[in-house]
Amino acid sequence: MSNKAVILGCNYYIGLSVIRCLGVHGIQTVAVDYSEENTYGAKSKYTSERLIAPHYKNESKQFIQFLIDYAKKQSAKPVLFPCHDSYLEVIDEYLDEIRKYYLIPQTEQGLYTKAMNKEVLHRIAMEKGVNVPETVRVNEENLFEKVESILKYPCIVKPTDSPTFVAKFRRKLFKVHNRQELQEALAKAEEAGLEVIIQRIIPGFDDHMHTFDAYLNQDSKVSHWATFQKFRQYPINFGASVYTGQKYIPELYEIGGKFLEEIGWKGFAEIEFKKDANTGKFYLIEINARTTNFNTLINKIGLNMPYIAYRELTGNPLPPKAIKENTGQVFWYGYEDMLAVKDYIKTGQLTVPQVVKSLFKKHAYAIWDWKDPKPGISYAGIIAGKFTKKFLKK
Repeated sequence: MSNKAVILGCNYYIGLSVIRCLGVHGIQTVAVDYSEENTYGAKSKYTSERLIAPHYKNESKQFIQFLIDYAKKQSAKPVLFPCHDSYLEVIDEYLDEIRKYYLIPQTEQGLYTKAMNKEVLHRIAMEKGVNVPETVRVNEENLFEKVESILKYPCIVKPTDSPTFVAKFRRKLFKVHNRQELQEALAKAEEAGLEVIIQRIIPGFDDHMHTFDAYLNQDSKVSHWATFQKFRQYPINFGASVYTGQKYIPELYEIGGKFLEEIGWKGFAEIEFKKDANTGKFYLIEINARTTNFNTLINKIGLNMPYIAYRELTGNPLPPKAIKENTGQVFWYGYEDMLAVKDYIKTGQLTVPQVVKSLFKKHAYAIWDWKDPKPGISYAGIIAGKFTKKFLKK
């Protein structure tokens, strides 16, 4: 296979999972980061090359030129895998240019950004008849009255641009319980120059969060898919998956597959839904346009999404496949799950017996792999270093 795979962002386990998914099939993987620091994913035995590029955000043009210069030296177009929203944003900005030198599923410049922008996604979903949480915009008249009558407290203040918001505040959103907290949250966002929207919280514990994970071919048709149920997130209630199980839910395919096909999506996407505990309706929360956190689980149940993309883009597509049974397998990110469990128990949302019982399922680990131990050992060293620093500060 002469087409290399260029993986952007290997200081996180998503990049590591992509490297492994492709490396096991003998594909040359190129790990690209802007720094050597904490790039434990690049230490995989399946990494063929390691490159340090200009910073994707601080030096965007130089970063794109770096990728182009590298591709020009190759005998065949590399396949590009952005593994973080921030990488995806800059790739989308220069998509028409980068596609001259790389194979990447999406062909419509701007579609990645539309899907990641919560305000735009909300509007598109409404146009397509997909349920979305009731929303109030900050520039609407009688803002606070509308929040109190339509959304009610508590509600959430949510960024339209998640990567920038998370980088600034180290959280995905603000949860507010009254008018004063809402005013404070809006002031923080305004001071940071970030656009936000205010939304109703869909009732239900974290196990009411579900996902539809799919690959759409170059005809924008779903060719591979599975559905999942979250059990625990970190930070709790409004965070990323740390303990998620595969569960076959046909309704999510009916909603999610139709939506992605209608907007002309190509490549991998994950739609997050929340099931209303009172009505049973599924509400679209967001779209992850890059490889998802629990990619190791998707691979373990039989859908190697990075390899599916690689095969199609290099002209040798795999046959369609869907997981239409319950496998009983779960994804587990042990370190952050321990932090989450502490908070779930502290707030009375889970009990110790419930947590212990959940740990006896078949696991797909976020980082650890007996066949490829170096990334896990490196990550353990990073965590140990953090604890040491905290201890020395006391």
